[in-house]
Amino acid sequence: MKIWGLTGSIGMGKSTAAGAFRRLGVPIFDADAAVHALQSRGGRAVRPIERAFPGTTGEGIVIRERLRQAVLGDPAALKRLEAIMHPLVRDEQKRFLGRERGRGTRLVVLDIPLLFETRRDLSEFDLIVVVSAPAAVQRKRVLARRGMTAERLTAILARQMPDAEKRRRADVIIRTGLSRRYAEAAVRRLVRRLRDA
Repeated sequence: MKIWGLTGSIGMGKSTAAGAFRRLGVPIFDADAAVHALQSRGGRAVRPIERAFPGTTGEGIVIRERLRQAVLGDPAALKRLEAIMHPLVRDEQKRFLGRERGRGTRLVVLDIPLLFETRRDLSEFDLIVVVSAPAAVQRKRVLARRGMTAERLTAILARQMPDAEKRRRADVIIRTGLSRRYAEAAVRRLVRRLRDA
């Protein structure tokens, strides 16, 4: 089974690329969705997070805004949170890969926003796909999101590897700044290349 990593900074169009893979029938492991599930009612991260950050949960779920405030600008707190979340997300990923191997799946995509930043062992991937768009397009997309501010965007980007460095490390770059159709066509060509091989 081929394992491709999909990554890119905030607002670069990773959701567009992931959607294109899904429409082609490629199973996707969405790390962000795994985090949300782990922090939702019944999720395995709720109790450990409440122990580490008292007052950040309520009614059996993590209250994300409270948690964000608890770690904002505090590198030590962020490391504590990552020490809770990263192993749990990796466990969910392991289950996903086990299921797909059992089904005889030929290709899966692991959608991991902070693939490089979390210092993953890149040898586990057969291909690294980075989505990229011009900085002006990225900024416009992100600031259009509800609750987003310029200050918050600056803080997020400070934690992410620069786009130029991600592109340098990529095996394949999907450019999403031109149009959704252009990006989806690039994904189709990429998958077709594997299937034709």
